[in-house]
Amino acid sequence: MKIGIPKEIKNNENRVGMTPAGVFELIKHKHTVYVQSTAGEGSGFFDADYEAVGATILPTIEDVYDAAEMIVKVKEPIAEEYPLVKPNQLLFTYFHFASSEELTLAMLKSESVCIAYETVEDPDGSLPLLTPMSEVAGRMAIQQGAKYLEKPIKGKGILLGGVPGVSPGKVLILGAGVVGIQAAKMAAGLGAHVTILDVNMKRLRYVNDIMPPHVITGFSNEYNIRKHIQTHDLIVGGVLIKGAKAPKLITRDMLKDMHPGAVIVDVAVDQGGCIETTHATTHEDPTFIIDDVVHYCVANMPGAVPYTSTVALTNVTLPYILKLANKGWEQACEEDPGLAKGLNIVHGKCVYEEINEAFGWEVSC
Repeated sequence: MKIGIPKEIKNNENRVGMTPAGVFELIKHKHTVYVQSTAGEGSGFFDADYEAVGATILPTIEDVYDAAEMIVKVKEPIAEEYPLVKPNQLLFTYFHFASSEELTLAMLKSESVCIAYETVEDPDGSLPLLTPMSEVAGRMAIQQGAKYLEKPIKGKGILLGGVPGVSPGKVLILGAGVVGIQAAKMAAGLGAHVTILDVNMKRLRYVNDIMPPHVITGFSNEYNIRKHIQTHDLIVGGVLIKGAKAPKLITRDMLKDMHPGAVIVDVAVDQGGCIETTHATTHEDPTFIIDDVVHYCVANMPGAVPYTSTVALTNVTLPYILKLANKGWEQACEEDPGLAKGLNIVHGKCVYEEINEAFGWEVSC
């Protein structure tokens, strides 16, 4: 199969769809790999690295889309890429369709086949291709939150870990999934007081078992959320509903109950965010302030640590890429039900129920 790896053109997205090590494996299986010139530089991988393992370097993104049967990316195509996608072309990347009707309509119009990393499942229902980026984003949420609590950037002026004689900061985490667990680990490691809320008691029991005593669990409901936001300095939104829009757990009217200079990091922004006031920001302009509350809502957080993120992503995507390349998408999905759950759009039809529900469409849209 002819596989294309274009350069990511989303704002400050420095990751790349595959490492040279991943390309090496595809070449070993007799596939042809086209890499756009400088696609890997942001992650520390250079054209010479890809050429050394047998990739063909192409000068433009148009050349890569034109040559490839399968496109392997990190982030969803943006408007400039929509016309480049061809009928029957296979796209394998993060899409998060439920948060963008424009993107969804564009891919439907293209009559391509879109397999979304974020809805591929393991037999136990976990999301193997979303997990590593959720791990990165969860850990980064605390790094970024700690930074934006500093007074020069309009935060409360709180040091999360405190110092002798001064109480540590308080972190509220919404969701005890991968993002929440990783955020809690980082915050607890800094010495912060951590509260993590979820509706799944099994997850809360797990958190209680593995975390130190200064990480406290609670059941997630509106009453508890309203109570905790009044006293916490940093709120991390890490709620995920597979393939669907995130629920709005903090509404605009709740912001008035938060301390001026408190910080919200909404990791769920890719799925529309779990804070009503969320809108996607970029690494170039990452924050905005509403009612004196600092919002950090960067939609591609792991893009700020591209080497770590690209290697972690290739580790988990490569086995699926090999299946798709070796067998074609139809046979690969027929043999692997978990991969088949990644099918979101097929030849002009939206085949993922949660996306149809997000836009009020019939299943056969």
